[in-house]
Amino acid sequence: MHKILIVDDEPNIVMSLDYLLRRKNYNVFVARNGSEALSAIEEHKPDLILLDIMMPDVDGYEICERVKADPETHQIKIIFISAKSKKSDIEKGYELGADMYMVKPFSNKDLLDQITKQLS
Repeated sequence: MHKILIVDDEPNIVMSLDYLLRRKNYNVFVARNGSEALSAIEEHKPDLILLDIMMPDVDGYEICERVKADPETHQIKIIFISAKSKKSDIEKGYELGADMYMVKPFSNKDLLDQITKQLS
């Protein structure tokens, strides 16, 4: 069973993604800020991270950069889920190693399609 870490500080987004992914039989973990995310990555070694950018303490860009720079975690797939929709924001996400960048709001179907693609 694939492990997915949801990293977002918006409770409604976390709840809906958690529900959606559990219904698809993923093993789901949640972090509500950057520090929690870094701990959860170390503890659970997820296969994929759904990562918001704008969060208190450590932002998503820094988390992505750390994950991709670490030989222990560089293989983890990262999908940014962010309201930041400027071309420069998206380019920065890919430069730091993101596997996909989805702008909020997105459809659940598109997200599930991307997760399936990244994990196959």
